[in-house]
Amino acid sequence: MARRGRIPLSERVYLDLRRDLAGGVLVPNERLGEERLAETYGVSRTPVREALARLYADGLLERHADGLYPYRPRVEELGDLYELRIVLEVRGIQRLHSGAADTAAVKAELETWQRLRENPPEPGAELIAADERFHTALLAAAGNSALADMLETVHARVRPVRAIDMPTPERVATMTAEHIAIAEHVLSGDLDPALTELLAHLTSSRAHVLDRARRALKLTKLAQAVRE
Repeated sequence: MARRGRIPLSERVYLDLRRDLAGGVLVPNERLGEERLAETYGVSRTPVREALARLYADGLLERHADGLYPYRPRVEELGDLYELRIVLEVRGIQRLHSGAADTAAVKAELETWQRLRENPPEPGAELIAADERFHTALLAAAGNSALADMLETVHARVRPVRAIDMPTPERVATMTAEHIAIAEHVLSGDLDPALTELLAHLTSSRAHVLDRARRALKLTKLAQAVRE
């Protein structure tokens, strides 16, 4: 707690807002009013205003006519976000060829997913968070924290759509097996198979998320047509 107290107030509010955006506490259809947020976080409006400006610059908020809202990706944007994700993660594997790898973090993730293989998690926020931690840890192992930070931003922007995608037990088992295979390849130094496995994994995830987003959009349009 003492360490947290040394964080500047505007930084603390930024981190708290980012955390609540990531956790779905702040929902996409909720306008982010400075006065209400200041009351919620127990601060004045100035650090809230500064935090919102940073989050908007990060791409985690979007501006509507009446103010700022949590960012929710459109179907046409999802493909671009996944392309960026692939570029970032492939670059991480390429950097591992130089020999700079935090093998302890990768080993910890391998052990986590080996446990999940025995006790699969239910589809939902916990599974999404575990998946994101795996990929962020894998990229951070390459030794470039800026790449890992950018991947976390991509995760946050894609998460609202992933949250409506409920994978089947078969898909959860496949995801688990793929994570284990990628980590094992990295730890054994077999980076070309690791890259092949990673690309297949990300391509499959992209296809599932895009399909789910298109189906959700179609259902939304049908519901709107019924109301009209």
